[in-house]
Amino acid sequence: MKKKLLTTLALATSVGLAVSGCAGSAGSAGAAGGGEGGFDYGASQAEVDAALADLEPVTLKYQPSAASPNSVMATSAHAYKEAVEERSGGKITLELVWGQAIAGYAEIDDALADGRLDLAYNLPIYNPSEYPSFDAAVTAMSGLPTSPVVGELVSNAVSGEIGWQAESLLGEYEAQGVVPLTPIIASGTYYGVCNQEGNTLDDWNGRQVRVASTSHHTVAENLGASPVSMEYVEVFEALQRGTVDCTLAQLISSAEAGVLEVAPHISYTTDENSMSSRAVGAELAGASFETLPLAYKQIIFDAANEVRPAAGATSIVNGTALAVTQAKEAGGTITPFGPEADEAIGKTNEELIAGVVDTGLLGDDIEQRIRESSDKWVAKAEELGYRDEGTIEDLDEWWDGEAVDFSDWSTAVYQESMLAHRPE
Repeated sequence: MKKKLLTTLALATSVGLAVSGCAGSAGSAGAAGGGEGGFDYGASQAEVDAALADLEPVTLKYQPSAASPNSVMATSAHAYKEAVEERSGGKITLELVWGQAIAGYAEIDDALADGRLDLAYNLPIYNPSEYPSFDAAVTAMSGLPTSPVVGELVSNAVSGEIGWQAESLLGEYEAQGVVPLTPIIASGTYYGVCNQEGNTLDDWNGRQVRVASTSHHTVAENLGASPVSMEYVEVFEALQRGTVDCTLAQLISSAEAGVLEVAPHISYTTDENSMSSRAVGAELAGASFETLPLAYKQIIFDAANEVRPAAGATSIVNGTALAVTQAKEAGGTITPFGPEADEAIGKTNEELIAGVVDTGLLGDDIEQRIRESSDKWVAKAEELGYRDEGTIEDLDEWWDGEAVDFSDWSTAVYQESMLAHRPE
C-alpha cells in the first residue's frame, strides 16, 4: 500500500480527466495544467525534477491532527510527508509537529497567518462564528451513508466536492488569512459514546452530553440531553470524572484519546438519520504558501488531495476498528439507537437542513447537490470494488487494514473534484 501511495502522483493520467466546475483554488486560478514554472498533473518525475532544478530547498512546518508519530491518526501525516519529499526530490522538507504543540485548534488560523505554521490540519467546526459556511455545509450533510468503509469513503468525497463549490466558505478562509488545500474533510461518522449503557430516548433524557458543533447541540437537546461544548482532547477527563455522561464523537479520535476505557458504550444511527457534522476538518496552508514557487505549491496540493486522503481513509477505518476493540475489552456495548431516539435525530436533521437552506449561504439546492454527490460516489465505490464485509458491531473481526488500498479511490476523487482547483 505504501508503495502505491507514494507513486500515485507520478502516474501519467492527465489525458481525458473529468473535472468539476472551478469555484476557486488553492492560491490561484486552478486547472490541471502546469502554468509558468510549474508542471502538468501526471508529469513524469524527470519533468518534475526539471521544473525544480533551479529552486532552493525549503522546510515547512506541518501540524497534523495526531498526538504522536505512533498514533492511529498519524498514518495520513506520514504519507503526506513522504509523498511531498519524494516528489520534490528532497527539496521540500515537511517538519511534522505533533500534538498541537505550536497551536491549539483555537489558534491554528492565527499561527498559519503569522508564520508559526506553514501547513496544518484544522477543525473549523469549532469556530462557527468565523466559518458559518463550513458549519452550514457540514450540517447539511446528514443522511450520508454510515457504514464503516463505503460510508466513510463517500462522506469524504462529498465533503470535498461541496467544499470547493461553496464560494462563501472560500471567502471565509481568505478573511482568516489562510489558504484551503482541502476546504472540508470528513474524519469519521459520529456516534453516541457513553459511560453508562442505554440507547433509548428515555436513557438519553437528562444526560450531560459533550458536543463539538452547533448541529450536535440541537441533536442533544432534542434527545432530552444537556449539551456541553468542549474540544475532544478534554473529553476523557470529563467522562472519567462524570462531568459529562456521553460524547457525540468520531470513533477514531475516541480511540486516540482512550475514551472507550471510561465510556465503552457506543450507539449508532441508521443511514437515513445519520448525524451531521461528520465533516469537521480542513487541510490549510498559511501566508507562506503564496511565496512558494508554483511547482512547490502543486506538489503540496497534489499530495494533500490525492495521497493523504488514501492514507487518511485507512486511518479512519483502522481507528474505528480499534475503538470497537477497546469498547469490547472494556465490557462495553455497540448497539443502534432505539427507534424513538433514531427518529428524533432524523427529525432534527430535517429541521437543521431547512435552516441551512434558509440562510442562503450554500444555495437553495444544497440538499439536492449533496444527495446527487452521494449517489455518484456510492456508485463509484461499487465500481472500484470497495465494500463493507460486515457492520460496525463486528468491524474488529472483518476489517484488515493491511489488505485494502484506497489509492484508486483517492485518485478518482482527486480527478473528479479537486484537480480543477490545483494551483497554476
